Amino acid sequence: MTTSAPKARRSRVKAEAAVESAAQAVAETVVADKPEAPAPKAVKAEPVPNLPARLAEVLLTDTPEKLAAEEAFVSLDRLVHAQFGKLGSSISPISMALAWGDWAAHLAISPGKQAELVWKSARKAQRLAAEILCQAAGGNGDVCVQPLKQDRRFAGPEWLKYPFSLYSQSFLLTQQWWHNATSDVHGVEEKHEKVVEFYGRQFLDMFSPSNFLPTNPHLIQRTAEEGGRNLARGAQFFYEDTMKRMTGQPEDPPEFTPGHEVAATPGKVVFRNRLIELIQYAPTTPAVHAVPLLIVPAWIMKYYILDLTPPESMIKWLVDQGFSVFCISWKNPDEEDRELGFDDYRELGVMAAIDAISAITGSEKVHGLGYCLGGTLLSVTAAAMARDGDDRLASMTMLAAQVDFTEAGELSLFTNESQLSLLEDMMWEEGYLDKEAMAGTFSMLKSQDLVWSKLVREYMLGERESPSSLGAWSHDATRMPYKMHSEYLRKLFLNNDLADGRMTAGDGHIYLQDIKAPVFAVATEHDHIAPWNSVFKLTYLLHGGVTFALVSGGHNTGIVAPPGSPRAKHRIMTHEPGRNHPAPEDWAKSVPKVQGSWWEPWADWLRATGGAVAGPDKAPPAMGNADAGYKPLQNAPGRYVMTR
Repeated sequence: MTTSAPKARRSRVKAEAAVESAAQAVAETVVADKPEAPAPKAVKAEPVPNLPARLAEVLLTDTPEKLAAEEAFVSLDRLVHAQFGKLGSSISPISMALAWGDWAAHLAISPGKQAELVWKSARKAQRLAAEILCQAAGGNGDVCVQPLKQDRRFAGPEWLKYPFSLYSQSFLLTQQWWHNATSDVHGVEEKHEKVVEFYGRQFLDMFSPSNFLPTNPHLIQRTAEEGGRNLARGAQFFYEDTMKRMTGQPEDPPEFTPGHEVAATPGKVVFRNRLIELIQYAPTTPAVHAVPLLIVPAWIMKYYILDLTPPESMIKWLVDQGFSVFCISWKNPDEEDRELGFDDYRELGVMAAIDAISAITGSEKVHGLGYCLGGTLLSVTAAAMARDGDDRLASMTMLAAQVDFTEAGELSLFTNESQLSLLEDMMWEEGYLDKEAMAGTFSMLKSQDLVWSKLVREYMLGERESPSSLGAWSHDATRMPYKMHSEYLRKLFLNNDLADGRMTAGDGHIYLQDIKAPVFAVATEHDHIAPWNSVFKLTYLLHGGVTFALVSGGHNTGIVAPPGSPRAKHRIMTHEPGRNHPAPEDWAKSVPKVQGSWWEPWADWLRATGGAVAGPDKAPPAMGNADAGYKPLQNAPGRYVMTR
């Protein structure tokens, strides 16, 4: 990430101020502690009485001067660490060094593992040589190794022909050998082993034959067909992108603008505070479901992932199905919001929204829907409400949301003490974590698709990515406030406080087991952020009834899968209290997939759950409630979604 000039100047000024403050504080401390010089005497000076006690008092007493000096020293360290974080793309070099050192040291004292790797290397080389000789002689040969199902880099018959089969097969065999080298090394910590395997895979992906013109048959064919014009276009795209990054030029105007092409479902902002805008959507049916629905998106994303262009807009679909829909739009925080913490997001966010919905609709119950970390926040809020005797939640819908983070996928590789301390120092300097840092981390998790394939397509094939509403949303990233980001990373990803019963909300502890509202949980099969096995733990940790749906697709594509999607499939399990829990893999194998979107069975579940507590449908509520202090402020999508 390229640091802009204003940020660089700000960092330099802060560093100089910290050094000056530390020096001044030390000077004042020395002067304050220095005893007055005795007047010159002709006779020999007497020893200072109780000298050890005086030294102890000077060294151990927390005077204001010493406390200022210590704070200045810490500030200087944090500024230096923040610069290291910027240079290293928010990755802790110490964390990586510890992982590689652990792996290398244990491999060095494991002659058996070394011999096994040599043996496997020889076998792979022998198999590859036999295949290439067969193809060189005019035969078809046998494929040594098949790419993983999700690896589409070597799709097509061209990769099975010599010499491209040599390139692809040797790369895949090397990738397979590296996995063997980083797995099952006796004595290596499991997390260190995964870190080494992950970064090793990232390094190997750089040298995939699909990334280079002479070794990629598709690139060679396209270049021949176009006479090299594709490379000229790619060079022009590369120049344009480089100049934008170097000069800080703004991105091109988006083709999908909130309020026009996306986030366009009609509605009103009926409540605003320093953290959220609450949007109430205009009804389109003569009667609505008796219980209103509150959507809590993750604060690391703009809410309109659920309000894309129809028919992909879940919000529009819900409104047309007769639901009274409300949605939180989080403010994109800046430096002034650095002290907003997790409890602020609960109180100023979810609880403030529930209060507003109750006042506007007059309903005693509210359906809650949380997406990703918004679902985690909703579960914390629900547990706190259960503790306090607040039973306004009629149900909870959890979309790709985790409450136990012990198996949080490859994202957990970025959560250890060294890494979190580095991120905290970066956020401490600016007051927030810049959106580019988060975007870079998520890109690394799917580097084949989000980095290398993208570079090949744009700079070698000369093709810009086709604009889409989901793609525009993914580039509309948000920042993370200092205190909030630090708290949720430590409490959830690092310490797993929520699942282990150590989480606090307000004035006391909360427990997931106290939640009695029925839950509909959705997980996606190919989720690289919230693995479905991890989401499945909801069925163990919540003591109420849980309906679990495993759907096709990834973290976003599986959720945004409206009725009519040709590739949408799902399978559903209902777990009632008192029944035994199945293992996730056993359950998945025993239940066949059903063609179609999960939206429709979920809507039926909402109607049944809400109807059981609030009765039949009723007339739509008014937009806002001025008498209760919730006067409509402006048309949706509001102000906060527009901030970048």
